[in-house]
Amino acid sequence: MKMTRLGLIGFFFLLSGCASQVMQGYVGGSITEPMLDYGQPSGVFDLPDGARAFQWNITDSGVIPVSTPSTTNIYGSGGWATATTTSTTYQPYSQECVYTLLARPQGDDWIVTGFRKPRLACE
Repeated sequence: MKMTRLGLIGFFFLLSGCASQVMQGYVGGSITEPMLDYGQPSGVFDLPDGARAFQWNITDSGVIPVSTPSTTNIYGSGGWATATTTSTTYQPYSQECVYTLLARPQGDDWIVTGFRKPRLACE
């Protein structure tokens, strides 16, 4: 039994939790907080309205166990019997997600004012 693409997307959704809730937690605080949590942003862009976008590219990878049952009829001293075994293979996955926080200057700091929702598979 192979895991379908839809199944993988569902698995990523469960693994990731809700990224928007994590990003919402930074709103109202200094941009320093997500930098301490995730390192230097991979991109910083000044926006026409005076705000600044801070982006992090985060790659998540690993393996997903996929179990496949099989049954075999065998004959022994007591007669026929059915033996069931399960084999496990591991399906590798890798996905890159871009997370963007928006901030405005306040004194010598940047205060997070919002974020862009990541794509569904990264949510």
